[in-house]
Amino acid sequence: MSSGKITIVLADDHELVRDGIKSLLDDQDEMVVIDEASDGEEALEKVAEHQPDLLIIDIRMPRLGGIEAVKKLNSQEHSTRALVLSMHDSDEYVLNSIEAGAYGYLLKDTSKEEFVKAITTVHNGEKYFSGDISEILVKKYLENTSGTGSSDTPVEQPDFSLTKREREVLELAVSGMSNREIAEELSKSVRTIEAHRFNLMKKMGVKNLMELANMAQRYGLV
Repeated sequence: MSSGKITIVLADDHELVRDGIKSLLDDQDEMVVIDEASDGEEALEKVAEHQPDLLIIDIRMPRLGGIEAVKKLNSQEHSTRALVLSMHDSDEYVLNSIEAGAYGYLLKDTSKEEFVKAITTVHNGEKYFSGDISEILVKKYLENTSGTGSSDTPVEQPDFSLTKREREVLELAVSGMSNREIAEELSKSVRTIEAHRFNLMKKMGVKNLMELANMAQRYGLV
C-alpha cells in the first residue's frame, strides 16, 4: 500500500492505548495509522490485507502474543517491518523480540519525539532501540564476546579526539551501566552524561549504544 506516507498497522489489546498512540501520531503529516488489531492473529490478518510499512505491536496479547506474531510476520513474503512497543523491559522479552525479527523495541513511557524517530528509523530499514534497551543489548554483546580467547590485536585507532571525560563515560557505558548509574559514579547530572554520550556517538559516527560498543571493542578503546 502506498500513500506517500509511512503506513502503520497498530496492534494492542487495549483500545485506550491504541487511541492514545493514534492521537499522538495525528499531527505527523508523514505517518498514518491505517488499521488496528487487538491480538497477534488479527495483526497478521491486517498486515496481509493492507501490506503496511510498519506493524507497531505490543508483546502480551490474547490468542497470539507479539513475539510469536513478529516471528510469523518475518516468515512471510512482504516488506512490513515490526516495531515492538511494550511496557516490559526484561532481557528475555527484548532479546526474544530481536531474535524473532523485530526492527526495534521501545518502552511505552518513551517520549513522542523518540517514538516518531523510531518509526522513521525503522521505516528507513535501520534498527532502533531506546537507551535502556540498548544497555540490555550491550550486556548481551559483552557476554558473547568475553572469554572467546580471541588473539586479534585492535585495529589502528582513528583520531576520534575524545576528551578524558568522554573516555570515562565510554568505558562505563560499554560496561553496561545506565546513564543514571554513570552519573552517580562520576558525580555528574544525568543530563551531563547524556550530553557526553551524544558527543561520543557523533564523534565515532554511530547511531546507538550497540554500535558504540562494537566500535570501542574494534579499536581497543575499552
